[in-house]
Amino acid sequence: MTKGHIPDNLWSSSQVREALDRHPRCELGSCPTPLIPLERLGREVGRRILLKRDDILGPAGGGNKTRKLEYLLAEALEKGMSRVVTVGGTQSNHARLTAAAARPLGLEAHLLLTGSPTGKATGNLLLVQLLGATVHFIPPGPMADGRCGFDEFDAFVRMQASGRVGDHYHVPLGGSTGVGALGYVRAALEIEEQAREAGVSDARVVLAAGSGGTLAGLWAGLQLIGSSLRPIGIDVGGFWNDFPGLVCRIANDACHLLGAPSTFTAADTPLIESTYVGPGYAIPTSEGRAAAKKLAQTEGLLLDPTYTAKAFAALLELLPTGRLGENTPLIFWHTGGLPGLFAAK
Repeated sequence: MTKGHIPDNLWSSSQVREALDRHPRCELGSCPTPLIPLERLGREVGRRILLKRDDILGPAGGGNKTRKLEYLLAEALEKGMSRVVTVGGTQSNHARLTAAAARPLGLEAHLLLTGSPTGKATGNLLLVQLLGATVHFIPPGPMADGRCGFDEFDAFVRMQASGRVGDHYHVPLGGSTGVGALGYVRAALEIEEQAREAGVSDARVVLAAGSGGTLAGLWAGLQLIGSSLRPIGIDVGGFWNDFPGLVCRIANDACHLLGAPSTFTAADTPLIESTYVGPGYAIPTSEGRAAAKKLAQTEGLLLDPTYTAKAFAALLELLPTGRLGENTPLIFWHTGGLPGLFAAK
């Protein structure tokens, strides 16, 4: 376990689950998602590696944002909203999943996508159109100059929405709020049980980090139950001025919602920043392409170029350095993104 962040007595999994159940939740995907061994790759690199398949967590192409949306959209319904608004790039997995999840709940999805329509829609953009979401193209705002503050960007998005959409429930980029992170607190209980059954309860858990909510929820949940699993987020976007601080804040917010005292600090955030982003967000890297090819040709599994390929490239590069332990098992959390592969250049 990393440095202590839960100062009082640790909670049992059942206590965490009871606290989670006090918050409204719409079940949108089939859980638990499988934890599978990568046996051929493991033999090749000399390390036990498993893969957590949130890429098959529905709806409409799967991905990690489903777990966040289960809590976010439930809150929207509880507040009596009929519209939900969120933001992303033109190939946003989060936007696609929001559009898909809103449909069976009777919610109207409005998507503010940074960029502009160019030619024929492909990948996630094609799917959000098929799902009938209302798409509004907006400028990048403070992101145009590179890194910015998360709150600064969110305020810009809210301003854009106010002039385009009526009364609505606002979901920030990636669904990364304390409420959204509850989905990955719940996932922490899931992976703890699966890892114990697989005999890898001391594994390092490597995952892509873009807006921080998945890492924050997983970190908070594992710390709360005193797990020996250690998450390691790989920054794949290079968006934020203080990414560790953002992850820390979301983790604390999630614990506050559960009634769990916490003292998460930015200095302890399990995040590797900037090293594996490459030229920028959504710009594929040669290392990512090579990592995706290796996984595809050893295990028949696909990664997307924006998130998971970069994070998996980091895992492979870090293996010989000792930063993932010497003989420690590894779990790669596949956060999805397959539709984006069909729009890659």
